[in-house]
Amino acid sequence: MSAAAFLQARAFLLAHREDYDTAYRDFRWPVLDRFNWTLDYFDPMALGNDRLGLWIVEEGGGETRLTFAALAERSNRLANHLRSLGVARGDRVLMMLGNVAPLWECMLAAMKLGAVLVPATTLLTREDLIDRFARGRVRHVVAGADSVGKFADIPGPYGKIAVGGAAPGWHRWEEGYAAPADFAPEGETKASDPLLLYFTSGTTAKPKLVLHSHQSYPVGHLSTMYWLGVQPGDVHLNISSPGWAKHAYSCVFAPWNAGATVLMVNQARFDARRLLDAIVGHRVTTFCAPPTVWRMLIQEDLSAWKVGLREVVGAG
Repeated sequence: MSAAAFLQARAFLLAHREDYDTAYRDFRWPVLDRFNWTLDYFDPMALGNDRLGLWIVEEGGGETRLTFAALAERSNRLANHLRSLGVARGDRVLMMLGNVAPLWECMLAAMKLGAVLVPATTLLTREDLIDRFARGRVRHVVAGADSVGKFADIPGPYGKIAVGGAAPGWHRWEEGYAAPADFAPEGETKASDPLLLYFTSGTTAKPKLVLHSHQSYPVGHLSTMYWLGVQPGDVHLNISSPGWAKHAYSCVFAPWNAGATVLMVNQARFDARRLLDAIVGHRVTTFCAPPTVWRMLIQEDLSAWKVGLREVVGAG
């Protein structure tokens, strides 16, 4: 029943995308009891769905392209793999990854298990990690092989899974691709169960720990889907770094709530011209970026690019 209420709210917002007054006046948040966004919404949406769900473009020209159907199957396999490594419902999993496919796979797999994700930027120091381990009660880590050295002297017993390469004492993420493709959840997920633990930036004080549930983020960001203007079949590009909340709601929940493709353009150093090339070449329809990016974009001769953007947002 919860999934039906979610789908009804989603359909209402999509239907009234260009009628803000009606959307504002008549929208009602779905009343949820048992709800797991990945199992109850994403997997049914992804069943037999060969549209691109994730499209990662590398600076050197390489690409990763995964359909919704492939993402659902991969996350089943990886959920089984994580379970075999001891990840259980309620366990806190610190995830330190760049814009690589395993980041999205990990989020989907962890949700299926009922585990709680603690997203972390790769820029964290040893002191930052010790603080997150303590306050977040971290029991497992999923990190890029190039980041495992940051955990060398982090005390305490915790599971270690490395992505993108082998590391002594760490299990390999890629072994999960060979795990069984059929996944059976261990019980139901309450909409109020914890899903994400985010640490604020700590710009003016010690970072605060903020908990989000299976309702507050996946369902709450129906609103983000609306103000981004993302529609089914769109190609959505958001400029945001992994580990921060904006990445989750504009690179995961909002576009996938709409059934849109998430496009990521990886750049070691920001290059406005190459980003504009990517927007044109990959037919981006909706785009979100912080003011600093917009400032660099408008310094270019924009008449040289014929973009197909329908809706754009400045945020962050």
